[in-house]
Amino acid sequence: MKDSMVKPKELTLKNFRKYGSFVRLSDISDKDFFRIGRPPVEFFPDLIGLNTDGEILGVSICRVFPREMKIDLTEHHNYTEEGILPLDGDVLIHVGCPTEGELPPGEIEVFKVPKLTFVRLKKGVWHHAPFSLEDRAVNCLILLAERTYHNDCEVEEIVEVSILDK
Repeated sequence: MKDSMVKPKELTLKNFRKYGSFVRLSDISDKDFFRIGRPPVEFFPDLIGLNTDGEILGVSICRVFPREMKIDLTEHHNYTEEGILPLDGDVLIHVGCPTEGELPPGEIEVFKVPKLTFVRLKKGVWHHAPFSLEDRAVNCLILLAERTYHNDCEVEEIVEVSILDK
């Protein structure tokens, strides 16, 4: 049997369309994609959807810029878990166990998440946008059920909590 050869093609929307779709991080901007927020936290929801046997998984990017290490906002999802994957830098995330009502500031914990470490947050866990540990913006891949930011996101302002010794 003779070996066959194939030449790699450039990845373009036109020549890849019959196989699927893609998004380049360098192309993500508010000019071409829906954005929630402005620096120091930009959220680009549902850039691509993945059909998982009838359920749509939204693939989003949360871009976090260096900012003051203070937690004053938190959120949780009642019906879906969330995946967070820092792609190009280390981040800090704050979390709190599910509660009835507000999250007491004394129950917040903060974790360092190294780049390329995937974190799964259980349903109901309090959290919000990561904090960049870099001197530049860090892109975090966010995996959620499609439109979770719209139909299953309870956001609460809390008493400000400072993060010590990043």
